[in-house]
Amino acid sequence: MKSYSDLRQHLLRLDGRGYKAYKDFEGSYDFEMFTLFIDHVQGDPFAEPSKARIRILKSVAGFPGHLWNNKVRAVAFRDFLARTVRSAIRTVVRGNRGIGKSGMMAIDAGGQEVLERTAVVLGDEWVEARIEIGLPARGRTIMGKQAEVMLCQEIPSIVNQALRWELISQPACRFFVDQVENFFSIQSQLAERGLVAFVADGAVLPRASGVSDYPLETTQVIKCHAPDSLSVSFMVPHSIEDSSGEMTIVRGLGIPCGVTVIVGGGYHGKSTLLQALQRGVYPHIPLDGRELVVVLPDAVKIRAEDGRRIEQVDISGFIRHLPQGGSTKTFSTDDASGSTSQAAGILEALEVGARVLLLDEDTSATNFMLRDARMQALVQSAHEPITPFLDRVRELYETYGVSTILVMGGCGDYFDVADTVIMMDEFSPLDVTTEAHRVALRLPSSRQCEVSQPLLPIVPRVPQGDSVSAAKGRYEAKIVARSYHELLFGHEAIDLIGVEQLVDVSQTRAIGQALHLATKNLMNGMRTIKEIVDCLEKLIDEQGLDVLAPFYSPGRHPGNFSRPRKFELAAALNRLRTVRMRQKN
Repeated sequence: MKSYSDLRQHLLRLDGRGYKAYKDFEGSYDFEMFTLFIDHVQGDPFAEPSKARIRILKSVAGFPGHLWNNKVRAVAFRDFLARTVRSAIRTVVRGNRGIGKSGMMAIDAGGQEVLERTAVVLGDEWVEARIEIGLPARGRTIMGKQAEVMLCQEIPSIVNQALRWELISQPACRFFVDQVENFFSIQSQLAERGLVAFVADGAVLPRASGVSDYPLETTQVIKCHAPDSLSVSFMVPHSIEDSSGEMTIVRGLGIPCGVTVIVGGGYHGKSTLLQALQRGVYPHIPLDGRELVVVLPDAVKIRAEDGRRIEQVDISGFIRHLPQGGSTKTFSTDDASGSTSQAAGILEALEVGARVLLLDEDTSATNFMLRDARMQALVQSAHEPITPFLDRVRELYETYGVSTILVMGGCGDYFDVADTVIMMDEFSPLDVTTEAHRVALRLPSSRQCEVSQPLLPIVPRVPQGDSVSAAKGRYEAKIVARSYHELLFGHEAIDLIGVEQLVDVSQTRAIGQALHLATKNLMNGMRTIKEIVDCLEKLIDEQGLDVLAPFYSPGRHPGNFSRPRKFELAAALNRLRTVRMRQKN
């Protein structure tokens, strides 16, 4: 291992040389308080940034062990440190120097959700932050003096500001970790309390804009408050007000298992509530407003996706047949309609274990959701292959234990099948279940149930490994996450715009590498999709997200990954246009 002074002198000697000479300083360097590892040096100023790790002994950093004494707290603590490093980078680093990515420094610290990440790692004796650095250049000429400032001056300053307990905001750190633990405490209690979701009193559901995840900040924002009839309370291990650590009772809206319909006038918060619930499978950072919006972890948002790929899905429970007698028991298409895509989305989610479905009429296919009495009279069931979701939603719960939370502002026929009806009135939830049932009795629907046979058990599918390849040209695997809704996988672009519970591009990046790993080790022509994603989850549980690195080597920077759920992993595989599957009998 070389020293800090060796690094400094080497960088100064590189000044003015060709860019590829940067490769010479890959290795490890001992600073006074930490070790800097340069794992990978970019080939030119426009290439992906260089990868480095900052490792500091726990005894030097001084972080108390109670911050990571269980898995939940460790994930939260690592997330907090990544955000603290990012804040320090923004304070210390002077900005771009030179061309391309010259002078940039970053860490994958995420947005409003708290996710398991590779950005910060806790070893037995040390804490490690994994960063990216754009080594500075003018043209293809090394700017060695600027590189010396970045690595030998700015990084030590970042370490002081972000990785030493005595110098960071200790109350903020404790509060952050405690609130994430509160979230998981509530989530673990939902099922035994007969609930699928909880929204704490005081939650701020609206976001700043339609393209922002930040909370709406205005004195006029209406905070959520549960009606007494749907009010529940949870004991959580920590105060929700400060870092005192005291156990606290939290009151809020409890959404029961079964069929829940959310109604209300336009712009009163129906879809806003559902959007908060779909993100409520993840903990949020303190002061987000949604940090105690908690949903069962196996809840999946479903929507119509015109034009998507569907492969060998038995959708006959919702689409009985196709024109000219086409079968829907082994349905495949490269260009799905709204109704067939929504039916397939539900069955694909159930195939890998979804227990709660989230739907919004605004993003659903109307003919899939319902057919009213007049339409039934005009278009007789013999000519209509679709069994509306309205006629299956209770069966999903009563036969298979799958709950549904549904936004429906335009059709009262769902009152007949709802266990709970919540009206959003100026962003405040009201329990109108009794009134909705009275309305249903007073104004009975004359529509007929269109179920011709029971909904059969899900048919598992087996992907064929030779149909899933990330190879492109001379590359064994070419995988690029352009955004969290677009993944380049070999020659194919996987469109994930309809997979609404992806929240971070590093999740999409991890999905791409997980699928590639599965093709090499898991897709043997025998394992089902559920078995494959379960194996991937077990592998990550045992070895961490680092195992997804394409050239995995223990102790090296793996890239920027955050953990996706198995539902999004399966969703990406299902949307890969080359994938071929067979049904398992």
